[in-house]
Amino acid sequence: MDLNDYRGEIDKIDEQLIQLFKQRMDVSAKIADYKKDHQIPILNTERERKISEKAANSVPPEMAESARMLYALLFDLSRSYQKRRSGEHSPLYHIIQDAIEHTEPLFPPTAQIACQGVEGSYSQLASQKLFKHPQMIYFNTFEAVFSAIESGFCRYGVLPLENSSAGSVNKVYELMLNHDFRIVRSTRLKIDHHLLAKPGVKLEDVKEIFSHEQAISQCSDFLATLKDVKVTRCENTAVAAAMVAQSDRTDIAALSSRNCIELYGLNCLKPSIQNHDNNYTRFICISKNLEIYPGADKTSLMMILPHRPGALYQALSRFYSLGLNLIKLESRPLPERDFEFMFYFDLETSIYSQEFLQMIDELDNLCEEFKYLGSYSEVL
Repeated sequence: MDLNDYRGEIDKIDEQLIQLFKQRMDVSAKIADYKKDHQIPILNTERERKISEKAANSVPPEMAESARMLYALLFDLSRSYQKRRSGEHSPLYHIIQDAIEHTEPLFPPTAQIACQGVEGSYSQLASQKLFKHPQMIYFNTFEAVFSAIESGFCRYGVLPLENSSAGSVNKVYELMLNHDFRIVRSTRLKIDHHLLAKPGVKLEDVKEIFSHEQAISQCSDFLATLKDVKVTRCENTAVAAAMVAQSDRTDIAALSSRNCIELYGLNCLKPSIQNHDNNYTRFICISKNLEIYPGADKTSLMMILPHRPGALYQALSRFYSLGLNLIKLESRPLPERDFEFMFYFDLETSIYSQEFLQMIDELDNLCEEFKYLGSYSEVL
């Protein structure tokens, strides 16, 4: 036999598999009808476990784990099919539908916005991109921004989430685990860092530079060319500019935005000193309540997956089978659990698609716990 003969055998087996799969799903539909009539839950964990172990014991040891994975996928598909057949929807499905129905058709042009830092910060610039007339309220920390939203002091908050060259803003991700909020919009802002100092100060006079750790990371190549210059982290790039302006020292500078030049009366010693010219930071706009505006095509989730082999693969395979484009995956350690993680997902799909609605109904089956962060669009 040659390769084509073997492939012919595979084709015949595949034809049988497809027919058997169809028969299995047809029986699953009948089971769904029976369970609905008799008010029996769709999920039967004990039966799934027994079938999985029987399959694993029916093949050679080296195929046992593959058999378990095969049946895990079959169980997922069967449960999903039964749910659709029975017309059952998860509580989250109804919450999302209610938000779609009751959210205003237009994003508000003005609102009270919480952001970290002081006037001239990049968060302020992002807010001005998101809103026509933002009413800014500044806080010292990211945590204070989350608290202002949870307490209802501000309707919205704007936070940096990730940078194209320096990566994720770790502190924001850590706080996302512990605060109750929803993402309602996002935007990407081009970041240009300038070295700013008081009038009359020259580059060779500078002995210490202040900025936020993300800005320092984004300008690492330039900073490496400076000799005997101390680099000091502070809470915000605009705060760094304000510190330089208010200090009596004439040997300090700040990595800040162009906005801060006129705002704090500083001079630019060196423009655009970031490592990469295509340097962008993604900002999210958060609120206390779930608001889903027309055109929302991104969804953010946080999940705690079962601590077992293949759990992440199982979630990813469901996204793949539903045709959902995964555009970000981030993991964060859970402080109260040893070597266990919360996974953050950004998915690209319209909230009106059948695939999105099916995913929402199946989240309970994909993970131990999940947090739906919102569905939104991104302002370019």
